[in-house]
Amino acid sequence: MRFSRSISFPLALLVWMSTVVPASAQIYTWRDASGNLVLSNKPQSGESAVTTYAVPGTNTIRTASQPAEEQGETDYEELIRESATRYRVSPDLVRAVIQAESGFNRWAVSPKGAMGLMQLMPATARDLGVADPFHPGQNIRGGVAYLAALLERFDNDVVRALAAYNAGPERVERYKGVPPYRETQNYVKKITGAAKAAARPNPVVYKWIELVDGQPKLRYSNVPPKDLPYETLGKR
Repeated sequence: MRFSRSISFPLALLVWMSTVVPASAQIYTWRDASGNLVLSNKPQSGESAVTTYAVPGTNTIRTASQPAEEQGETDYEELIRESATRYRVSPDLVRAVIQAESGFNRWAVSPKGAMGLMQLMPATARDLGVADPFHPGQNIRGGVAYLAALLERFDNDVVRALAAYNAGPERVERYKGVPPYRETQNYVKKITGAAKAAARPNPVVYKWIELVDGQPKLRYSNVPPKDLPYETLGKR
C-alpha cells in the first residue's frame, strides 16, 4: 500500500501541473455613475485612459452575474442621452437612477414586480406607453419621461422627485418632502451623491521627467512643473 501511494502522488502532481497552465488577459477598470469600481475584460467605450492589469488564470474565472457587455452603462449611453435630451433631464441623473434601480440589468425584476432598467411598475409602464418593459429603448424613454414629470410636479426639486420615483408622489406630498422611510432616504442620498460625482470633471494630472542626481525620474502632480516639458493626463 505504501508503494502504491508513493507512485500515485507524483503522478497526480504531474497531471495537475501539466493541466494547470494559467492564461493571461487584460482586465480594464473604471468608475461607473455611482462611483463603483467596474472590472471588465473589455475596455470602456470612449475612454482613452483606462487602467489595465494582466491577470493570470482568467480562463478559469466565471462570473456571478450577466457579462459586462450585456449590462454596462456604456451599452445604453446613446439611449440615455436621447431620452435625457428629449425630456430635458440631466443624463448623469438618469445614469445614477438606472444604476440604483437595476444596476444596468435590462432583465431585472423586483419582488414588487418593477421591471427593466429603471424598474417600471406594470401600471406605470402602461400609462407611459411602454409596451415591452424589457426593451431598453422603451424602458429608458418611459422611465426618463416619468422622472421628468415628477421633476415638473415638484418644481424641479431633484430630492423630492427622486423620493417620489421611489415611494410614490402621493407620499412625498403627504409628508411635504422625503418620506420617513429608510429605503427612500438612502435611495435619494445615494443617487444625488452619485449624480454630483459623475458630473464633476476628472482632475488634470501632469506627467514629466526630471533629472535627480543625474538620473531621469518620472514625476506626476496636479501642478505643472516650471520650465520643464510635460504631458497632460486625466483631463475629461
